[in-house]
Amino acid sequence: MENGDRWKIRALAIGALVGALTGMAGAFLLVRRSEAQGTQPKLEAGEGLRIGLLVMGLLRQVAMLGEGKSTD
Repeated sequence: MENGDRWKIRALAIGALVGALTGMAGAFLLVRRSEAQGTQPKLEAGEGLRIGLLVMGLLRQVAMLGEGKSTD
């Protein structure tokens, strides 16, 4: 692999790590809330849809980072 492509691997690894940590933090908060309420965690279809749409919006924003900026 060329040295010029190392940034791609680094970006993917950092993205995977941040995603995993964020998902783990979300699960931790869900479990903690359920323990405080004395119930098992449950996610209804509407909540799952809202979370999915929020994640898609976040990914769209990340994909648009740096667009419109010229380096002239």
